[in-house]
Amino acid sequence: MNRIITRYFCIAAMLLSALASNAAASEPLAARETLPGGLVLMHSQKSTLPIVRIVVGIGAGQLADPPGKAGLASLTAMLLKEGTTRRTSKQISEEIEFVAGSLSASGGGEYATISLSVLKKDLDTGFEIMSDIMLNPAFSNEEITRKKAQVKGAIRRRMEDPGDVASKAFMKELYPNHPLGFPSEGTPETLDAITRDDIVLFHRAWYAPDNAWMAVVGDVTRQEAGALIDKYLNGWTARGAKLAFPPVPRLAKTSVIAIDKDITQANIILGHAGPTRNDPDYYAALVMNYILGGGGFSSRMMDSIRDNMGLAYDVGSHFAPGKHNGVFTVDMQTKNASAKTAIDEALRQIERIRAEPVADMELAGAKAYITGSFPLRMDTSAKIANLLSSVEYFGLGMNYVDDYRRAVEAVTKEDVLRAAKKFLHPDRYVLVVVAKQAEAGMVK
Repeated sequence: MNRIITRYFCIAAMLLSALASNAAASEPLAARETLPGGLVLMHSQKSTLPIVRIVVGIGAGQLADPPGKAGLASLTAMLLKEGTTRRTSKQISEEIEFVAGSLSASGGGEYATISLSVLKKDLDTGFEIMSDIMLNPAFSNEEITRKKAQVKGAIRRRMEDPGDVASKAFMKELYPNHPLGFPSEGTPETLDAITRDDIVLFHRAWYAPDNAWMAVVGDVTRQEAGALIDKYLNGWTARGAKLAFPPVPRLAKTSVIAIDKDITQANIILGHAGPTRNDPDYYAALVMNYILGGGGFSSRMMDSIRDNMGLAYDVGSHFAPGKHNGVFTVDMQTKNASAKTAIDEALRQIERIRAEPVADMELAGAKAYITGSFPLRMDTSAKIANLLSSVEYFGLGMNYVDDYRRAVEAVTKEDVLRAAKKFLHPDRYVLVVVAKQAEAGMVK
């Protein structure tokens, strides 16, 4: 039955892909320019709805966390909305709610994001508030203490989640003594070590126009967007900040971490470093991973481990590419007693895709689904703005839509085999098993 369903989805995906391939070349995602001061502006006018979506990306993510201060980037971003030199936290919320808009700020692994969504008629108000939290955060001691307490509470609650425990242990082992080896929100100990001066200096160093980019999508002209920037970001000055990516030690051998927890389902993560987003074999790896474990019911791991062996309800493999690093993981949950069997089968499937070319039907289905589903990533203004931010960060160019489709369609079976041999390492990986170890038998 699973093979019938898989074949049906493959045929449907290929039809979508054929339609996409026969369509005229897409227009550039946006008009891009670098403004005085260094801010990159990407503008895409969409007049179908009277809404404007703005996403500002800033190179001030977790990678910028200094030693012993994990969580600084995330805490700084979260505090932007908690009061400025002109507004209290309550005033910010009330003013945005009054115009039925939304405003958010978050610190990611590689960059921080500030997002605004507002009706065209209230764009001036929304943009002014957004610029205020970016340029004039107060970072009051009261708000810092309150936000730290909230984050610590969330950390304690997640300690009860086996999946979260496994993920944190995996990243710590893969990135020893590296900013990415710590949780992006930090730990209770590192949060305690962060002072107001740390936050102020972090914001001063990294929140600068020459370390930022802005995507403006919606019912707004380029002239209107430029006028808002001139009016509200005129005092934003360049700092010349350049972040150096700390080196990552190479895995020399397999590392097994068994964490004992009184649960009925073992939570398993197996993986290692993966390709960067700009690796020339990235698209071959994307197709290869879809066939291996990223394609849901169409993937080999799902077919083998879930359907044929009945060991896991959900299993999948994932590539998470960064600008300077990448991660490959296999994630699954299974009964404690079947943990070793499921792990062995996942490794067997990795060995298999490294050893022999994939089938024609697998390749065609993977490419068709990947290209056919791509338009769903840009069917709203919010999605387009977020995509533009990512495209700018990775330097993928404004013709990314066409480049993406062409690159995927060009992948061959030989490319998939080469990518599997290049990026999959069944001889050296990190394995984390959170389970009732007396039943899982992972402790030697």
